[in-house]
Order: sequence, then structure tokens, then C-alpha cells
Amino acid sequence: MHVEENEVHYVQGILPTLDWAGGRLGVRVRYEPKDREQLQKDYLTARANARDLQTAGAALAEARGQDATLFQVAIWPQTLVEFLQRRVTRYFTLQTYVLDPTACVDPEHGRALPQALNGSDPIEGDPFKGLIRIDEISAQRGFGHAGESKMEEGEALGSGSTSRKLSAQLRQYYKSHLDPYESPDAKDLLALKAIEEAQEAFNLRLSDGFESPLREMHTLGYPGVTDPKLNISTRLRPVEGLNHDTAVRFIVPMQAGGASINLYLPEDSNGLGYQNLISMVFRLMAFRDSWMRVGKAQSKASDEAIIPPLHLVLIEEPEVHLHTQVQQVFIRQAYKILRNHDQLGAGSNVVTQMVVSTHSSHIAHECHFDSLRYFRRLPAIENAIPTSCVVNVGEAFGDEQETKRFVTRYLKVTHCDLFFADAAVLIEGPAERILVPHFVNSHAEFDKLAESYITWLEIGGSHAHKLRSLIEKIGLTTLIVTDIDSQDAAGSSAVPVRGANYTTRNHTLKTWWPEIEELDELLDKPEAEKAKDYDAEEFTLRVAYQCPIEIEFKGATTEALAYTLEDAVVVANIELFAALPGTGLIAKFRAAIAESANFAELSMAMKEALKGGGKAEFALDLLEIGNPSDLKPPNYIREGLLWLAEQLDHKQTELGLVSLGQVEVEADAPVEAAA
Repeated sequence: MHVEENEVHYVQGILPTLDWAGGRLGVRVRYEPKDREQLQKDYLTARANARDLQTAGAALAEARGQDATLFQVAIWPQTLVEFLQRRVTRYFTLQTYVLDPTACVDPEHGRALPQALNGSDPIEGDPFKGLIRIDEISAQRGFGHAGESKMEEGEALGSGSTSRKLSAQLRQYYKSHLDPYESPDAKDLLALKAIEEAQEAFNLRLSDGFESPLREMHTLGYPGVTDPKLNISTRLRPVEGLNHDTAVRFIVPMQAGGASINLYLPEDSNGLGYQNLISMVFRLMAFRDSWMRVGKAQSKASDEAIIPPLHLVLIEEPEVHLHTQVQQVFIRQAYKILRNHDQLGAGSNVVTQMVVSTHSSHIAHECHFDSLRYFRRLPAIENAIPTSCVVNVGEAFGDEQETKRFVTRYLKVTHCDLFFADAAVLIEGPAERILVPHFVNSHAEFDKLAESYITWLEIGGSHAHKLRSLIEKIGLTTLIVTDIDSQDAAGSSAVPVRGANYTTRNHTLKTWWPEIEELDELLDKPEAEKAKDYDAEEFTLRVAYQCPIEIEFKGATTEALAYTLEDAVVVANIELFAALPGTGLIAKFRAAIAESANFAELSMAMKEALKGGGKAEFALDLLEIGNPSDLKPPNYIREGLLWLAEQLDHKQTELGLVSLGQVEVEADAPVEAAA
């Protein structure tokens, strides 16, 4: 954090030196053992008890003449990890340490370089007291029916509560900020007078109503001459009106006979999405008002207490139950709600920071790139467990503002699910966007991809390289399916021909990978060399473009060089297209196959046919083929997809992930957590 010199009274407990004169400050928070020796002693005792029990079981088996293996069971704890799974909160605690701001080092390739503590003593007490107020809305909001759990009596709203009911939140807000019995002021006098009159009227009715039962009780000898007399009265508390399940209702207006009538639905009869939205918005307002001590909260605060200058609000997965548009509206308005107070203007000395964790591309879509932080999984190194690093997406492009603007606008126009994918496939145009996923879903050899989270980005070879900084920064496994885009010496588009000094005009192939411009060299590039390994960033990228294949055509074996996806599909399925019914490009390709004497003529005929457009319609027509597996993918696409499937398998192994059938469940874990 950055602190000015005149704000030193907030951070006096975490100053690195007495010479500090403003600027950056840092604190390390660690979860560490409270007493290492006691932890060691208790673990060794528990382990010894487990061994003694196993020995006793073996002795019992021997005494009974039974097989000793019947008593050989795994007794807790087998390891220190197993011991701590049940006892971690008993032996571990949070400790904080002051860091040296001058020794702060930026991460390298996503891996943090934390400074050594060098035996520093932990800070005594809470270093953030009076500095940061933290409020949280967790993902487990559990909206449902009236019988479900509610906020505990006396639990303050904004204290981390996860109440399921808006009525409970309203009740707590009332008690914290509105209750006229708490430090009443002039505005409360009318309310108190009305409550007093209602209470007197109700007491009178109670006296009349209970007069006969009390007289009947007196015939039993109670109360006697010396016994205290019984009196029944009431004490009205307005907050009690919010204790029942229909305290909060939703109005449904309707017209009947020309008159407007309001129908009312109880709180739990509204959609879960609106319950979630209303609950979150109300809690944000409650967080803000508790922080700024609105209403009665001001009189409850001690005179010496100061308002913490930092308000940190954590929101976990706000998209739960919300449809797309509501997700976007919420993320646009949430921060404004947290700052909607007279003392929280632009020039205010107190700051609100809202941190949202999400899996929603729609929420990411509404946020500026500079606000996005990408959590990237890193593979295990030297038998260690997999870890994650946090990538500042706003720094992915450096000073390249033009590229940053392009990528930002492109992702805004299309989608932001790039940040939530296992891998990305960058494709050339609409035909690829239609056909490549179709190949994946139609051929069993691509089953791994069909069950993975793949982002398909239609961006074109001339623009794919503009995503380079972002993809390298977040370390996302990527396949680029692009066209070879051959051109002659004059720079005009031309069908690929060997030995003609042709080049490519594809910027991705020229400037990103494989960084080759000559056509002959691109055509001869081995498949294994079309992948680029980023060793430091620990991910891989591969390009897939039209490559030479051997085919039989009109009785001759020839090397076929395709130019676009469309003619590559035809080359891979010549027999199919020779008899495939259809109009548009399908009819033109069918005629070209029939009329061409050799592949050179067919190649030129297909190029002429493609000048008339209709590529998207061609791709859609191919989806109608009776048996989808009859349509084979071009070899360059097939090789690229198989490579991607292999990479995902390798990535899964590196991260130590298992299939659903291998998930281990500990039956006693919930019991231990509850204890």
C-alpha cells in the first residue's frame, strides 16, 4: 500500500524504520504454528498411540488365534498432514511481519519473489485495526424457503454473516441504524409517541381479555392475600414486525374491473436471481452505512474510535442465479453503491476497494482490463504441489496502446471467456468458427477437447499476433488455426507454388511463430517444429496452417497445396465432394472436380470459385451431411487439434488433477469442521 506522511497515525504499528517518511509499506501475513514444540510433541504422542493400538490389536488376534491382518487398519494419524487435517486450527494462527519496501521485487514469469524475513519477530496485536475494515459476501448465500437457516439473534449485519433472508438483513439494519429506542433524537419522538399510544391501547385490551381467566384462577387460591398480584401487559418493539417470514413482500400489480389492485408475494416466492440481487445490494448498503456509522451506529461507536480509512469489500461469485444482463448491471453499479455517501466523494481521504472473484465472462466483460487479475495455475516443480500466480492483465501490453485498444475492443465486442478457458483456439474466419468445433464434436479422436473448456476466437491471421502479449502474459495454451496466405513476388495473392520465390503475408507466421516469411520454408516445416515452448512461462503455443499432402486425383499421385480452409476441406474429401449434392460453393467444387484434368487445374478452379464468397454458407451446408464423421478435417487442422488434446492431458498431469472417479471423500470432514 502507498501511505502519505500525514497518514502515519494509521500505520504506526507497521512502520519499517523510524526514518520512514511516506511511500510504500508492506506486511507479510503467514499461517504458522502457534508453538512448534507443542505441535511436535502432540503429533508424536498421537502417532505413538496409533502404533500402540495396532500392536494391541495384533496381540489380541494372536491370543484369539485369529489372523493378525484382520486388525491391520489405518489408524489416525498416519502422517503429520493427516494429523493437521483435523487439528490445524488448534495449532496454527495468523502472524504478521513488517516488510522492507526497498526490497520489494516484481514477480518473474508469474512467480513471486518474496523477500526473506531473516528472523524478524511478528507484530504484536492486530496491525490492521483502525486501518482496514473488511466485509464479505460469500458465494454460499443459499436462497430458498422459509424454513431455512436465518441470521442468529444479535449478529450484526456486515460482520461476515451469510443470512439467507432479506427480512433478517432488514431486521439487523433496523437495529443498527434506525431503532428509535437506541439513543433517540428529535426525529424519533413521533415514532415513540405512536408506539406508546399503541402499547396503552393494547394493554387495556389485554386487561379486559384476561379479566375472566384471572378471576377463575383466583378461585383456586392464587394469588392469595399475601401473594403478589398478576398483571399482564405488553411491550411493543417495532423490530419484532420483521421477525416473520412475510415481513418482506414483493408487490405484483394487476388490473381488475378498471381498478388497480396489488397482490403480494412472500419473500421466498420471488426468483432466486432477484433474491440474490436484492440481498447483495442491501448488504453493500449496510456495509457502507456501518463503516460510515450512519444513524444509530454513530452513537454506539466509542468517542476515541476513528473510521478506518480503507474499506475492503470481498464479493464471491456474484453471478450466482443472475442472468447475463443483471450480472453486468450489478458489477457496473456495485462500487457506486459502496461510495454513495456524502463523505465519500472524489476528494475523500477514505478509500473503498471492491474485490470480486468470478467465473463469469459477462462480469469480466464489464470491467476495464486494468482492473482484471488473472489467477494462473502453475505446474508442480520438484514434487511440490501446484500453485497459482496472479497476473495483472492491465500490464500485458506495456506501452503498446494501439494493440491494447484493439484487444480490449475486440474482447468487449466478442466475449471474455478467454480468461476462464483451459485453452484457446484462434481461428481465421467464420467458416473455421463453424467447422473446426464441428470436427471436434464429430470425431472420437478429439474427445478430450470435447470435454474441455475451449475458447474459440475468430480473429484472423492478420490480427492474431495482436493477442500475443495477452496470451503470453496469462500463459494460456493456444492453437492458432490460420491460412498460409501465399503471395507472389509482386505482393498479389496467389495459389501456393513451390520454387516460385513466393512469401506469406500472414503477420502471425511472419512475426510471432514460426517467424518465417518464405513460402517454401513454411511448407517444409516439420509438424514437431510448429509449436513454440515458453519455458519460463511454462506453456506452449502452436500454429496450424495449410501443409502439403499426397493425394490421388484423376489417376495420378500428386502433392496438393491448399490455399484456404475451404479448398483444404475439399482436398481432404475429394471423393465425398465429387458426389455431394448441394448448391453454392458445393456445386462449384463438384463441377471443378469433374472438369479438371489434374490437380493444378482443380486448384485454380477452386480459387476462382472462392472469389464469389459464400464461405459461411458453405460451412453451414457441410453441417447437414448425414454422417458428420464422413467429413474428414484437413490434415493441418487434425494435427493441430491432436496436439492440443495432448497438451491438455499433459497439463492435467502436471497440475495433479484427477478424474471424477478418483476423487477421495473423507466422511468425517464435515463433522470435524462442525466441531
